[in-house]
Amino acid sequence: MKHFRDILKESGTTFSFEFFPPKTPAGASKLFDHIVKLEALAPSFVSVTYGAGGSTRQLTRDLVHKVREQTGIVTVPHLTCVNHSEDEIRAIVEGYAQRGIQSILALRGDAPTNEDHDWGSDRFSNASELVYFIRKISDEYAKLGGFPGFGIGVAGFPEGHPGTPNRLNEMDYLKAKVDSGADYIITQMFFDNRDLYDFRDRCEMSGIRIPIIAGVMPIQSIAGMKRMAELAQGMRFPAPLLRMVRRTDGSNDAIRRVGVHWATEQSRDLLDHRVAGIHFYTLNTSSATLEIYRTLGVANSDQLAKGPLLDF
Repeated sequence: MKHFRDILKESGTTFSFEFFPPKTPAGASKLFDHIVKLEALAPSFVSVTYGAGGSTRQLTRDLVHKVREQTGIVTVPHLTCVNHSEDEIRAIVEGYAQRGIQSILALRGDAPTNEDHDWGSDRFSNASELVYFIRKISDEYAKLGGFPGFGIGVAGFPEGHPGTPNRLNEMDYLKAKVDSGADYIITQMFFDNRDLYDFRDRCEMSGIRIPIIAGVMPIQSIAGMKRMAELAQGMRFPAPLLRMVRRTDGSNDAIRRVGVHWATEQSRDLLDHRVAGIHFYTLNTSSATLEIYRTLGVANSDQLAKGPLLDF
């Protein structure tokens, strides 16, 4: 299997999908069916989230191993600092290395829901420290032979990190993650591509020159938009998108069609601007992502990245 760093280097543009681990066996079976459907799109990789406070840590590991071993899709688990000791983090990272996982997305993470979390109680207080520790373990295993090391990803925030009101400090924190050993950036979802292009330029000015993979999520409902606004503080819904939503009858089906249309146009424009990758937040379904590919007129990610040469 091609190493994760080679995927980033050789793909031109990567196409990836994100899932979160379900809480029931029935949900797990349904999700796996969606992942199998999306396998036909030939994603560069898929990622699996971790849950607030590491609440789904075992479910994440189970899903990561099942996807990798039963589909062969390159799988990237999320790993967060919250509620973890150093020994726990080491055990998780070493476990992934032993099972052939080649990349980890390192995040500070969110506090558990409805909990006044003591951030000082965590062994690692930020993603930079976590990246450094994962890189250390990765190098240890690589020296033993048979393991090529992890490709380590981190989060980026085109609209600004909600925990960093001072936007001048924002790039310093991101640069610290890169300097600690990060290989690529996956951004928080955004709905105006100008925010991504500005973020990309600011990264370049700050000496951040690793691939920046753009996070795209089709809106599904008005209730979902409200949840996103609450969870991702600072998220901006552009006026043209809001006008499209207001023209509908407000039904979930109508909002979903608007969301797929908007995400498709975002994706087309991102491809035209030669982004390093597009990361689709799937909300654990396959339908919206499949529709985006169909509307773009392609059958899979290889065609989306390069496209056939047509004679006109």
